[in-house]
Amino acid sequence: MLDHLGRTAAEKRMTLGFIGGSLRSAVGYAHFSAATLDSEWTLAAGCFSRDEATNAATGVAYGVEPQRVHADWRAMLEAERGRLDAMAVLTPTPDHAEMVVACLEAGFPVICEKALATTVDEAQRIAAALQRTPGYLAVTYNYSGYPMVREMAAMVASGGIGRVRHYQVEMPQEGFIRTDRAGNRPTPQAWRLQDGAVPTLYLDLAIHLHHLLSYVLRSQPSEVVVQQASHGWFPQVVDNTNALCRHDDGIEGHVWFSKSALGFRNGLRLRIYGTEGALEWLQSEPEVLHVARADGRREIVDRAGWTEVAQQSRYGRFKAGHPAGFVEAFANLYRDVADEVRALQQGRREASGEVFGVELALQGLAFLEAMQASAAARQWVRVAEQGGAP
Repeated sequence: MLDHLGRTAAEKRMTLGFIGGSLRSAVGYAHFSAATLDSEWTLAAGCFSRDEATNAATGVAYGVEPQRVHADWRAMLEAERGRLDAMAVLTPTPDHAEMVVACLEAGFPVICEKALATTVDEAQRIAAALQRTPGYLAVTYNYSGYPMVREMAAMVASGGIGRVRHYQVEMPQEGFIRTDRAGNRPTPQAWRLQDGAVPTLYLDLAIHLHHLLSYVLRSQPSEVVVQQASHGWFPQVVDNTNALCRHDDGIEGHVWFSKSALGFRNGLRLRIYGTEGALEWLQSEPEVLHVARADGRREIVDRAGWTEVAQQSRYGRFKAGHPAGFVEAFANLYRDVADEVRALQQGRREASGEVFGVELALQGLAFLEAMQASAAARQWVRVAEQGGAP
């Protein structure tokens, strides 16, 4: 007998550990909620924070037994060896490479918050660790977990809008320029206020846009020209970027991402234009896909309409008309990861097509490095080709 997710009784709930992801982190509670939403995972252990009080309080809030709340992440790897089905790395991006490599070498399948690393060189170290270990790595680009984004990708792949010619993707936010009612400026995490070889804005936002382009178009930018600036309260970091992109298959597009765009909490939007139609999706209207046809027709499609992907029962936690959102999209990805890890435990490597690892991370970081090089040189720059472990 199958449950509402299509699982048999023999498919047990998976056990998960967190490195980072405390109640005070930007992503921790979202990961906890998503991983446990469909009873796919149980959070069984964690080293959530370097702060002792925060670490303990997070363990209580997440329902982790006190003896499995660890003060040191390296000690946790040793203590939990063989007791967990996967380890999630949810720390700031600059810490990822060291932790991911250590987890792989300790034998844990790894789920890592984006961006996987800060540079191509760091990601290549992770790729090398995957090659020398029987490892597994999934990077959480959660926006492709939205059913209507998956529908969009399926429509493009089936030729539903003809040949794709161009696109506009954007992710404007206001966090680095707005104030509260009293006029107080924001206080971002310290690591977000330092730019390295690749601006933190790129690692935070542009890596999502690169993933979505790759996911929806099955094509990636090969050349880029970029203008970037700082318009908000923190002049030491880039907070607004515009990029023009060319693809070797003839597609061209515009990418905009910002943290100094007043009025946008998170204005993620994808517009894809083909020879026979166009598609538009906004995260603020997650259950709706806008479709335009070459003969002038315009349609609004949702989960209750004529869809190929979004109508699947796994996406029907709520009836159409009761919008699913960010956590549900994350949960869809955690379901996909669980399926792949179960297969791995049975001696099979099965790719769902919805989970991405080091190869896409390398390609994304090469794109970010090309953008930074273009901004510095004020000219078109070719994106370096990358290889990596699956």
